[in-house]
Formats: sequence, structure tokens, C-alpha cells
Amino acid sequence: MTKSKTINVKGTEITIFQGETSDYISLTDIARYKDATNTDTIIQNWLRNRNTIELLGFWELMYNSDFKPLEFEGFRKQAGLNSFVLTPKKWIETTNAVGIISKSGRYGGTFAHKDLAFEFASWISIEFKLYIIKEFQRLKDDENDRLNLTWNLQRTLAKVNYRIHTDAIKENIIPKLVEQKETALVYANEADLLNVALFGKTAQQWRTENPEAKGNVRDEASIEQLVVLSNM
Repeated sequence: MTKSKTINVKGTEITIFQGETSDYISLTDIARYKDATNTDTIIQNWLRNRNTIELLGFWELMYNSDFKPLEFEGFRKQAGLNSFVLTPKKWIETTNAVGIISKSGRYGGTFAHKDLAFEFASWISIEFKLYIIKEFQRLKDDENDRLNLTWNLQRTLAKVNYRIHTDAIKENIIPKLVEQKETALVYANEADLLNVALFGKTAQQWRTENPEAKGNVRDEASIEQLVVLSNM
């Protein structure tokens, strides 16, 4: 997981770790809404439930190819018995689960993939779950708005850089050519000179490595890279 943010739900701060492909929400923070002094016990009580074990297991079977189904079945048979106790750490280590993550340290706790975290919130309070979903969606909408703004700025910078570059070639290099047929080659060579300096590869090399991309190497550049390119 790469970074974290928080949402405030009815006065409770809930941490969300945002990875490259998934969001994990703090079960510890959700449990704190019910009882701030016994969060671990609340989570363990939820894990003891047979419906919870089936939810976790079926989710892992859908999304985790390294999940251990036999160990899952063992927990499933014990779930509901008075003697059955299950901690997040035991579930993770025994079944190789990825839907729940146990983090240590100052900002640690038990986190779960949003699919599972919403179900835990529902077990705590249906009303609280709805507020979490509302705030979580607001967070994602804000992120999408910022990403769209960044993307538009990147596109604008890429176009401006391209125009500056081609105009400079046209004014300072092309007039010196003896044969006009060399023009296209000069444009390509000069562009790739900057591409290699900034990105470490030519435009053709980038296209070979990214066959599914719709744009070019400069379309995918960061704002910082495009600013450097404009100064070059």
C-alpha cells in the first residue's frame, strides 16, 4: 500500500490506505465507533461468525489465486462454536489471505479491502455503513476530479512543448538543409534527442514497450517532466 488518507464519518476518523489497484479501510477505526477501548475484541467477534468466514473465504477465492481453500474449509467448519477464536493475523497466515491486512506500529491496525470493510461496517451499524460509503465515494470523486485536472494540464503542456520544439527546428535547422526530403528525418531525430535525454528512450522504443497506450511518450509524461522538457 502506497499512501493513506482519512475520512470523517459521524465524528470518527477512518484511515484508508490507497494502493495501486485497491483501497483498504481500517477495521480498527470502524470498530472504534462502537467501542474505542475494545477494537481488537470487536473485530475478533466478527471473525468468529460463520457468515463472516464464508464472506472472507469466497472473496479470496474470487480474487486471490494463492489463497488456501483447505485451510478456509477448516475455519468454516469451526465457525460458530463457543470454543472457536480467530484473529486477523491467524486468518492471514493460515490461509494466505490478502483481503485483510494487519499492520503494526503507530499507525497500524487491521485493514480490509473496501468490499469486506463495508460488510464489517454493516455488522457494526447499518446507518454507519451508509455514511462510510457516502464519505468514501466523496473522497474518490475528489480524487478523480484532481486526476482529470492533472491530465488536462499534462496534455496542454505536451502540445505546447511540441509546438515550441517544431517551430525551433523549422526556424533554425530546416532552412540550412540542401534537400527538403531531409525535413521529416530532422524533426524525428531532434525530437528523439530530447526524448532520450529526458525519458531514456526514443519514441519508437516507448511505443514498443507500451503497445496499448493511446498517446505518445510525452502524453504520458508527468507535469514535472513536461516542465523540464519546455526548458530544454
